[in-house]
Amino acid sequence: MKFFEAVANVFRIPDLRKRVLFALAMLAVYRLGSYIPTPGINITRWQEFFQGSQGSIFGFFDMFAGGNIRRLSVFALGIMPYITASIILQLLTVVVPTLEKLSKEGELGRRKITQWTRYLTVGLGLAQSFGIALSLENMSAGVVMNPGIGFALMTMLSLTTGTAFIMWLGEQITERGIGNGMSLIIFTGIVVGIPNGIYNLYTNVFVTHEWNFLTLILILVMMVAVVGFICLVEMAERRIPVQYAKRVVGRRVMGGQSTHMPLKVNAGGVIPVIFASSILAFPQTIANYPWVKANTWLTNILKSIQHGEPLYILFFVALIIFFCFFYISIIFNPNEAADNMRKYGGFIPGIRPGRSTSDYMNTILTRITLVGAVYLAILCMIPDMMLYGIHLQHLPLVGNFIDQYFPRWILEGLNVQFYFGGTSLLIVVGVAMDTVNQVEAQLIMRHYDGFTPRAGRIRGRRG
Repeated sequence: MKFFEAVANVFRIPDLRKRVLFALAMLAVYRLGSYIPTPGINITRWQEFFQGSQGSIFGFFDMFAGGNIRRLSVFALGIMPYITASIILQLLTVVVPTLEKLSKEGELGRRKITQWTRYLTVGLGLAQSFGIALSLENMSAGVVMNPGIGFALMTMLSLTTGTAFIMWLGEQITERGIGNGMSLIIFTGIVVGIPNGIYNLYTNVFVTHEWNFLTLILILVMMVAVVGFICLVEMAERRIPVQYAKRVVGRRVMGGQSTHMPLKVNAGGVIPVIFASSILAFPQTIANYPWVKANTWLTNILKSIQHGEPLYILFFVALIIFFCFFYISIIFNPNEAADNMRKYGGFIPGIRPGRSTSDYMNTILTRITLVGAVYLAILCMIPDMMLYGIHLQHLPLVGNFIDQYFPRWILEGLNVQFYFGGTSLLIVVGVAMDTVNQVEAQLIMRHYDGFTPRAGRIRGRRG
């Protein structure tokens, strides 16, 4: 009841109502544009090719593009060029002094970096669309109606313009709507597949009878458990107590209060999973090329890192752990945090300022980052295990023993398509939680109750 009352309060506040409706209108424009096909493409032939490439990098990026790659619309590049440009500039901020200086100049520096991100997004869009045009022309399936320089230029113009328009939509949602625009666009692209997922469940249980009712219950329980697990870990944080000493500034006494420094368990979010999945999707993509299929040795190696294979799981977990530590080393510097704390008279009780504080924070950060990496690995392994299982029988020496005595559902999976994969489910839940928190903050700021019981009404001065 409290939730519905909070939703009603959202539409009672004129400013908040305008923001929510504006965000919904922009997302509707994005969905309408995703059905505009790229000129010069035989959509029927392309969809036949795409159906045979579901496990490749095409299927992975199609999840973030909201089906635009499957339809090869003008939004086929999606928001990925912008995400790639943002990551590149974020990495360069660490090594390029000019960018590092701009990042510390506040709003003016942020606007300059945002402008460079836009330029880099357009450049990446032109490069990727040119590569797509060449790949489409080289296909033997007759996807392109009239190959040539005209088709290449039209494809580059259409796809790059589509990416720039999506980038503009995301920035408008962030500035004039509610929530993070880029995240909401990815969120929308994923959740539009929910009706199709529900229909597939209904068909498999009640029409084709491939699954029994117990399997349906197991899938639903698994989805609820995974969502609860994500909510629990995403809200988890390690709070380091910080005490500030009293100091006199003019005629005022500043400091003297106790606070804490929150360190999130999963500070990297979904970025380590995206990086790891992109790298492991590349071998599955090149495995379809004729020159690869002609090489028996290379084909066997690529088969050993397919979904469900022990080597794939090993690489996937290792890459997730590596990118978790790599990303947290970029966004948080313990030495800099310790220096800023000492500069403002802060210290951690029981820890000496300076080097000892930095080492203490680094130790805590290492531990919780490892926990967050294991959490991401488990989350992303659940869908693969349900669908493919773990092919431990392919291990040398012990493979025959495992094949004889281990249950088949462990080795071959349940052949159950877990609709929300680990990456997509993490994005959906994370973006939903972030957006709800922003709406709740707006409600509380205007003295309304929030969505959750912990978000009480803020009293006025005379309340």
